Amino acid sequence: MRRRLLMGVLGGTMAVAVAAGCGIPDRSEVQIEQRGPAAETNLSLGRGTEPPPREAAGSDAEAFVRNFLSAAAGEPDRAYERVKRFITTSDRAGLQEKQGSEVALSVVRLTDDPVIEPDVDSMKVTIAVQQVGLLRASGVLVPPVATESTYEFRLVSAGPLGDEDAGFFVSDPPNVLLLSDDALRRYYQSKSIYFWASDRTRLVPDQRYLSSVVPAERRVSEVVRWLTAGPSEWLRVGVSGLPDRTEMINNATGSDGRWEVNLDMPGVDEQRLEQLATQLAWSLPELDGTLEIKILNQSRKVVDLGERRRLNQLYEIDPNARRYCVYDGAIHALTVANEPAGLVPVASEVNRDIVTAGLRRAGEETLAALVVTGEDERQRLAIGRGRSMVEHLLRGSTTHTAIGRPAWIGIDGGRPAGLVVADGSLYRFDDLASMRQVPLGLPGRVGAVAAALDGQRVALVVDGALYVAAINWEAGVPAVGPARRLVTSLTNVTAVEWWAENRLLVAGAAGRPAIYDVSVDGALETPLREDTGSQVNHLAAYPTTQLSPLAGSFMYEANGVAYRLNPFERINREQVQDVTLPPAGVRPGDPTAPIFLY
Repeated sequence: MRRRLLMGVLGGTMAVAVAAGCGIPDRSEVQIEQRGPAAETNLSLGRGTEPPPREAAGSDAEAFVRNFLSAAAGEPDRAYERVKRFITTSDRAGLQEKQGSEVALSVVRLTDDPVIEPDVDSMKVTIAVQQVGLLRASGVLVPPVATESTYEFRLVSAGPLGDEDAGFFVSDPPNVLLLSDDALRRYYQSKSIYFWASDRTRLVPDQRYLSSVVPAERRVSEVVRWLTAGPSEWLRVGVSGLPDRTEMINNATGSDGRWEVNLDMPGVDEQRLEQLATQLAWSLPELDGTLEIKILNQSRKVVDLGERRRLNQLYEIDPNARRYCVYDGAIHALTVANEPAGLVPVASEVNRDIVTAGLRRAGEETLAALVVTGEDERQRLAIGRGRSMVEHLLRGSTTHTAIGRPAWIGIDGGRPAGLVVADGSLYRFDDLASMRQVPLGLPGRVGAVAAALDGQRVALVVDGALYVAAINWEAGVPAVGPARRLVTSLTNVTAVEWWAENRLLVAGAAGRPAIYDVSVDGALETPLREDTGSQVNHLAAYPTTQLSPLAGSFMYEANGVAYRLNPFERINREQVQDVTLPPAGVRPGDPTAPIFLY
């Protein structure tokens, strides 16, 4: 097994806090194999750690390589200066330096330990890498441009012969600024900024990376610049940026609970100002107090940031989440540890012949998208909705050999809608159970789909690869935009689920069947379960939000058996509520297709 150069957060467990009153336990531990999850972090107002200097490694060649792969981390305008300190004087001119917005770091994931071989007067270093992405000066990680799978360079002594404590310099360096994924995790903060959906009804998060050494007085300015620059390319089809030519005038200023932002924002009106105020409040969650928005030096709006967030919640999510599963063709409540059992949301008259289900709360209603079988063993979609319980189902007219778990996307106004995979193709469905195929523009079979809480982003598995895409709602009809493939160390991806704003649960293979936590851009990944024993074909999560930053809990199914974490263990029949024992000599069934209702 390969040993990472930079281990990030070490340890086997991470405490999980859950919103008060939630059905998920308020005291539990997420039992993680190796590192803890790559939690989404908010900005703190303190100054972070800088990468170690060249001299820090001393005579330890491997530590020097590790530090060289983190040297570019920090503020972009000094990236070349920091890296050149590690390079011999004669080789520094060969590194083609770029300026300003052109500065970009090639983020790589080491696929094995670096190979360091002694030579006559130097040491040859070979690193095997997976290209993860290109970190631009704007904090956006875009798909990788480089295709190299290995890099070679040499280490030469920094002092006279025999002086081992002098350390090393790099000779014949790569002609790019390399940054390891572990350095990205350690020296940057993952940050959500928010754009309005294309129909301007909800906010959609977009991931950025901010160097942890950026001083507090400049962090507000950085966030505002990100917003004026617009969303990530893959999100553009589903969100709306600020008006064209919007620019910040000077830097943001403020202290002691009062901040000021001055913009040139053509065509601004009161509605746009209101929406901008909400964007800023959520994009700056670490700030309390007031924010004054000026347009061309004229004060236009003063916002109480905490009050704005309180009155404009990001997501509608029931804190009293409950667990369910499918057992003998019907949905049943699950009880795990000290969790209370939920009421089955589907009436017994229609709670039969079920294979899998997607359940969501929508205000006071419960939405149920059920995959049911008929006498011919063909599967079809059945949709129901009700206040406390779904009593009637509308069954679709088309049947399929196999239908995956449905994912609800449109639940906060208008007619509910969702996405589902059937026989290798993606379909959208509505509350009448009609299914229409969704063109993706990707070759291959679709294996799974999962939807973010905002209803504007989806994750997809196509031919064993992982993708994300934005949704554009036109005339109330969801269209899936161009998909971005994510680079992960998992192969043969089989299942995916959102379990935080910018984090995915991904099941695939890492030598053995495994479950990883993967950031929405693929850059940060953490093994959660390194050997599930069998291929995982179903994931279900209770997602984390900013209001419950570590509430994530998940269940999965592998080889027809359901499992949970806290700790990782099999869900047995005794935890399934309201079932009767089978006749003597008949083996009881296993709970399958675990589900959260929230």
